[in-house]
Amino acid sequence: MRLNNRRISSNVEDRRGMKGGAKAGMGIGGLIIIGLLTWILGGNPLSVISESGSDIMGSISPSGSSYTPTQEEEQLAEFSKKILAGTEDVWSSIFEQMGKIYEPPTLVLFTNSVQSGCGGATSSVGPFYCSADKKLYIDLSFFSQMKQQLGADGDFAYAYVIAHEVGHHVENLLGTLEQVHKKMAQSDKVTANKLSVRLELQADFYAGIWGHYDNKMFGSLEPGDIEEAIKCSEVIGDDYLQKKAQGYAVPDSFTHGTSKQRMKWLLLGLRTGDISKGNTFRYSDSEL
Repeated sequence: MRLNNRRISSNVEDRRGMKGGAKAGMGIGGLIIIGLLTWILGGNPLSVISESGSDIMGSISPSGSSYTPTQEEEQLAEFSKKILAGTEDVWSSIFEQMGKIYEPPTLVLFTNSVQSGCGGATSSVGPFYCSADKKLYIDLSFFSQMKQQLGADGDFAYAYVIAHEVGHHVENLLGTLEQVHKKMAQSDKVTANKLSVRLELQADFYAGIWGHYDNKMFGSLEPGDIEEAIKCSEVIGDDYLQKKAQGYAVPDSFTHGTSKQRMKWLLLGLRTGDISKGNTFRYSDSEL
C-alpha cells in the first residue's frame, strides 16, 4: 500500500507494556487454538472466553518493568494508525452523504492482555471490537501470527483486519449490531450462528467499501494488494479453519462464513463501493 505522507489518527490509546490480571479456566495454549478458529473476531470475541469456561478479569496496572517495543512493532503501530485515519476519512464522507455524522472508534494497542468495556481478554482472542466502549483492540503481535500460522501476509491483508473491525463499529453506529445481537440472544444456537455469519460478512463488505474509497481518495492500492486481502479472507473462512484444525467442517457451527463467502463480500465492497449492496440479512443461506 502507498501510505507515504498519510496522516496518523489521534484516536489511539497505547496501552502496550501494561497488563490486565488474568485468571483463566483454560490454558493459554487452548485459548490460542480457539482464538484462531474464531479469528476475525465478530462483534464480541470475548464470547470465546465465556463459552470455554474461562474467567478473565483484572484491572489494568503497570507491568512493573519498562516496555520497549521493537522497531518492527513501532512500524506496525504507525501503519495501524494510518489505516485507522483512512477509515475515519472514508466513513466520515459516506456518513455525510447519508445525512449522518460518523463517530470514529478508538484503537487500543495492547500487549498480552487488556481490560475493555466488554470485559477482560488476552491477545489469544485476536483483534476485536467492543460495542460497549466503541473501541477496537489489537495486540500487534497478531500480525506475526497471521503470517506464521495462517500464511496471510502483506500490508493490505493487515489493513483488512483493522477495516473489518471498523466495519463492526459501522454496524454499531447504524444500529445493526444491537438489533442482531438481540435476535441472536433469543434464538437457538444454529440460528444465532447464521445471524453471526451475516454480521461478519457485512463487516467484510464494509472493509471492502473502505478499500474502494481509500484508493479513490489516496491512490493507496498497489499491484498485489487485493490478492493479499483475498488470501487473508480465504484462510479465515470457517470451513478452512475447521478443516485445518480437525480435518472436517461443521456448517451449523460456522459463525464467520466460509472462505468463498468472505472473499465474495470483501470483493463486492472493493469493486462496487456501493454501500446499498451490503445488506447480508436479505439473502438466504444459499445466496450468501
